[in-house]
Amino acid sequence: MTLSIAQVAVDNATIHFDKLYSYQIPERLSTVVWPGSMVLVPFGRGDKPRMAVVLKVDTVDEQAAPKRLKTLHDAAPEQARLTPDLLELVRFLKERTFCTWFEAVKAVIPYGAQYRAAIVNGKPVMQNRLTRSTERVYTLVGELPQKPKPGPRQLAAVEALRKGPLTAHQLDEVGISKPTLDTLCKKGVLAVAQQDKALDLFGNIPFDPHPITLAEEQQRAYDALLPDLEDAAPHAALLHGVTGSGKTVVFLKLIERTLALGRKALVLVPEISLTPQMIRRLKSTFGSRLAVQHSALNNTERLLQWRRIQQGNADIVVGTRSAVFAPLQNIGLIIIDEEQEHTYQSESAPRYDAHDVAKKRAAMENALLLFASATPLTETYHAAESGKYKLLTLTKRYGGMPLPQVDFIDMRAELASGNPREVSNRMVRELQENLENGEQSILLLNRRGYHTVGMCVTCGHVLKCPNCSVPLVYHKPQQALMCHHCGHTVRPLPQICPECGGNLNYSGFGTQRVEEELSELLPTARILRMDQDSTGQKNSHETMLAQFGNQEYDILLGTQMVAKGLDFEKVTLVGVLGIDSLLFGQGFRAYESVFSLVTQVIGRGGRAALPGRALIQTTVPNHPVLQLAAEQEYEAFYREEIAFRKFGLYPPFCSFCVVGFVGAQEGAVAMAAHRFGILLAERAAEQPQMPLRLLGPAPMAITMLNGKYRYKLTLKCRNDAAFRALLRQTLEAYAQEKLPQKASVILDFNSDGDL
Repeated sequence: MTLSIAQVAVDNATIHFDKLYSYQIPERLSTVVWPGSMVLVPFGRGDKPRMAVVLKVDTVDEQAAPKRLKTLHDAAPEQARLTPDLLELVRFLKERTFCTWFEAVKAVIPYGAQYRAAIVNGKPVMQNRLTRSTERVYTLVGELPQKPKPGPRQLAAVEALRKGPLTAHQLDEVGISKPTLDTLCKKGVLAVAQQDKALDLFGNIPFDPHPITLAEEQQRAYDALLPDLEDAAPHAALLHGVTGSGKTVVFLKLIERTLALGRKALVLVPEISLTPQMIRRLKSTFGSRLAVQHSALNNTERLLQWRRIQQGNADIVVGTRSAVFAPLQNIGLIIIDEEQEHTYQSESAPRYDAHDVAKKRAAMENALLLFASATPLTETYHAAESGKYKLLTLTKRYGGMPLPQVDFIDMRAELASGNPREVSNRMVRELQENLENGEQSILLLNRRGYHTVGMCVTCGHVLKCPNCSVPLVYHKPQQALMCHHCGHTVRPLPQICPECGGNLNYSGFGTQRVEEELSELLPTARILRMDQDSTGQKNSHETMLAQFGNQEYDILLGTQMVAKGLDFEKVTLVGVLGIDSLLFGQGFRAYESVFSLVTQVIGRGGRAALPGRALIQTTVPNHPVLQLAAEQEYEAFYREEIAFRKFGLYPPFCSFCVVGFVGAQEGAVAMAAHRFGILLAERAAEQPQMPLRLLGPAPMAITMLNGKYRYKLTLKCRNDAAFRALLRQTLEAYAQEKLPQKASVILDFNSDGDL
């Protein structure tokens, strides 16, 4: 006699016991359990029901089966199974990011498509985490009998359904009620079924296609990419174009050709704020076979969009980082727009980079992967320059518009002249000029809140979060101090120092304070603030940008979300405030981030008939990074940056892995980090040919977060199979010494120096 055995990975495992467990498949589930199936298993000494994913199914002789084999409780329906390609992505995440199996599963499928354990009638069963929104749909399957004589409503229902199936809602709108439909179903005239509710997120966007016209440079780029798109092999390319050069138009032309080839397209953008404009372009050009995946959708919306993709009802998917896992089949084109953005990297397990997942999918699907940016990552440009990717360049703005003129405002001189405000006198004059001319302005300040810190004027004590080693930030609308990491809030606003009883002075600035300053200086200006505090409500990004685009506001003030990808024809002035804090930030990508941010935000101005100008407030106006960004000299910046990377041994000349250690006792965490370093060094010594540098341990920049202490080791390595095997061996040795009880371990291959 043979037994069917499923090898599964269970939910809520730690990295140290995340292995495969064997379970017998009962006869009643034998036809629905396959690799990729979601199942419910009895786990541990108490046989507590726990969710699991099947990774392998074997048939073995009963004599050869493991002893005391437990039996599966339940399995999800076949349509909930991970397809082979999604299961391959789960394996890829597990291998590359050192997450657990189930962390990878949760990244690949949305919350609404997941299951949870429940007890029904005393038996463990699986239930959907989300009750799907469904509706009745009616189909005409027979002719209406003439006896007894049908009523007018029955006749109307049959006539309405001759053109095809209709939902209960659609029939109700023309006066046909449920009792009439129930009667027709009993007579065998109609059949009724449940289907997911239709969800048209873009119903207000008209389908208004126009011929896609390319300028000469764009046509050359398209012509160079076309053979790679049409080839039945994977390819990668970088489209490097100055801001406003019309990269999106090239995207549209490539998508048009992809669809003509019978294949599908995946478009990634870095910010939720950029999806409305991209959706508008795609929907108006290609119609309704468009789906979206991003975190601003509620769970039901996200599930229905995911199901639509899974069922083959979408040709184009657009979204943020997580959309890279969309269950799209037959992908011919993957576009990563603004590819330099750090938001493509996940900051929680699995700590993946959408670039890497997109490369894997392009290889699996034999697709063209197109990176696009005015300021590409140093690693991406290096790969293109060295021939690993095809390099296409757009040097001119679409329509021949010039780049904005850029000036610097020395904030040291402003202070010396008696201006203590965060907005310079010249910036105010230029904003006023735009108001008088009926033109719009964008101001970038990468710091939300009102004041930065509260400090005692007597003893110098800074008010810090009790859970995190960071200062609390004053938020005026809430009249509270808040931690931007754990959300800890202090009300009412303290006025007395808790250490010495002295007076507290609130200094520094954020978007809320600058908004207040501008309202006082420019009382007639209509100011729209966009930051994490003001965009918390559903669809707030889309609503705010639409209002600004309709010229309901004069000034758009915001954090990084206003710096890239936005296109408003009336914007002629762009201002940059508070850039120095980023310029002197930690991490080897600091200069790259500043160059990109300044270049991108400058590019928001002068994109239509009106010429643009930009003003950068700084205490170091002659800093070479700012000067190169002002001149939009990416190649010159790249030469400087790549030399620094090579000299300091940073990516792309090595891989950079941060091993984080988190625990409740600082001494124990530091000891655990030190011991991990020793265990790693001992095993690395057995492979002297392996390139590896180990730095640390050291405290992280934010040493305490959410009440836990944090230390790190920094590894400069070659991220290949041999190195990852070395890390796994070290993790096993770390677990054998019971060190995870002192400090849990986090591995991140995308960090620039901290977690």
